[in-house]
Amino acid sequence: MVPFRSVLYMPGSNARALDKARGLAADALILDLEDAVAADAKETARDLVGQAITQGGYGHRKLLMRINGADTPWGEDDLAAAIALRPDAILLPKVGDAADVAAVATALEADDPNHPTQIWAMIETPQGVLRAPQIASAPRMGGFVMGTNDLQKDLRARSHSDRLPLMGALSQCLLAARAAGIVCVDGVYNAFRDDDGLRAECEQGRDLGFDGKTLIHPAQLAIANEVFAPSAAEIDLARRQMAAFAEAEARGDGVAVLDGRIVENLHIETAQQVLAKADAIATMDQGQ
Repeated sequence: MVPFRSVLYMPGSNARALDKARGLAADALILDLEDAVAADAKETARDLVGQAITQGGYGHRKLLMRINGADTPWGEDDLAAAIALRPDAILLPKVGDAADVAAVATALEADDPNHPTQIWAMIETPQGVLRAPQIASAPRMGGFVMGTNDLQKDLRARSHSDRLPLMGALSQCLLAARAAGIVCVDGVYNAFRDDDGLRAECEQGRDLGFDGKTLIHPAQLAIANEVFAPSAAEIDLARRQMAAFAEAEARGDGVAVLDGRIVENLHIETAQQVLAKADAIATMDQGQ
């Protein structure tokens, strides 16, 4: 299991930020050529991101390269650069159809049938939400990133701390991702100095089932990493459930009872996921 608790946007035109990211406690980095880069800096950003990926030094951090759309003046060259650089994933903006993903998959496989790069999709339009199941099942798909700011704009929804106006869209995309077995990462929290608000939104996203949260500032990393990691209590419960179920099986029983609650196969699957995530985080922390 690869954790995606914290997925930090890094502007591709900022060489200092790209360098600093090598030491940040992020599970993944989005090296951004799109929204975070002004039009007159697009080519510079592409070159800087290329140099950063080639130089390496990012350790366990997964590198997602967000390129400009195919309908922009920079999209074709961005895609060619990404194919050559082989980041962990190419992140496509404003994906509205599985055909958008299939075209990039075809380009990757034309370069190398065994090309290691996945494709991730920004789901940030009503069309993308409505077609999320087809997009999630498209070739080489590895994950969804929710673009909640753009989605809120297109829905003409109002901003609420409970995100109720977005809940239908968030849930539909999460369902599609889970059905396809891919990662799904929640959208950004814009008020990067509001720790309490960030924590509340991270907890909401975690409880819904998201793998982690996209972030706009390094100051948000610690809270996202904490919230989306299994707690000590969850790890303890998972271990005790595993032990209780093993004892029940040894007796020939199909279920166990722990703390007055039934423990069956579905709880063991969840416990295994909790422990696998905790082990993966511990391994990453040792390699920091």
